[in-house]
Amino acid sequence: MNDKYFDVNKDSWNRRLSVHVESKFYDNESFIRGKNSLNEPELDLLGNVDGLDLLHLQCHFGQDSISLSRIGAVVTGVDISDISIAYAQQLAARCSENVEFICSNVIDYRPMRDYDLVFTSYGTIIWLPDLKPWAEVIAKSLKPGGKFVIVDFHPFLYVFDDDLENLQYDYFNTGAIVEKVSGTYTENSTEEVFDSVTWNHSMSEIINALISVGLSVEAFDEYDFSPYNCFPGMKEVAPRKYIFNHQKISFPLTYGIVAKRPES
Repeated sequence: MNDKYFDVNKDSWNRRLSVHVESKFYDNESFIRGKNSLNEPELDLLGNVDGLDLLHLQCHFGQDSISLSRIGAVVTGVDISDISIAYAQQLAARCSENVEFICSNVIDYRPMRDYDLVFTSYGTIIWLPDLKPWAEVIAKSLKPGGKFVIVDFHPFLYVFDDDLENLQYDYFNTGAIVEKVSGTYTENSTEEVFDSVTWNHSMSEIINALISVGLSVEAFDEYDFSPYNCFPGMKEVAPRKYIFNHQKISFPLTYGIVAKRPES
């Protein structure tokens, strides 16, 4: 059943690509001219990546992978969408960056070498039914002493409806959420309908999946902003920091985790 769900989501992301590439949200023209797509939280948690082998899981069409290459990392990007990977290869060439891109479902990926860093960010793990296989790929990909970094939207957000006003979904992973979604998160979104299968993962599920494969959680941070204007009714309160217009109190919109593979 999961294979069918993965096929549904792969088709959905293949169909989204052209809309995303042409959007102001991704601002591809500025990116090609040298704009870095990475945000403050992930840059802080990653630290100095110069000269490090880095595996970027669920890389979409490669902007963050290329940005990591621009600041010195030796990058491999992996994504389930074959159309996104093909475009990422073209984009890297246009940016004169040597990034390896591989089309693979993240839980099927088998690393050809060990990495100093494994990284994933923003809207990735909701597409995975079970985090244990995901965590196993991360652990198998890291060198002894290597570091894993995830920055993502806080799972607290995923309990709300599309207007972020009413509770609609379970916080815990109670099974697949099968929906038809109108449009996508970029400002040029059409009314095209996409099939979508996602899974909610609580903070305890995420952290325990990493611990279960022998990784040591070294940092866990929560942030009261989103670096993207990708939800309805948001306002920018500082550069690349968005909150909801109706927000009266502070609550977590994103989070970051650093986990490390033991030295031996």
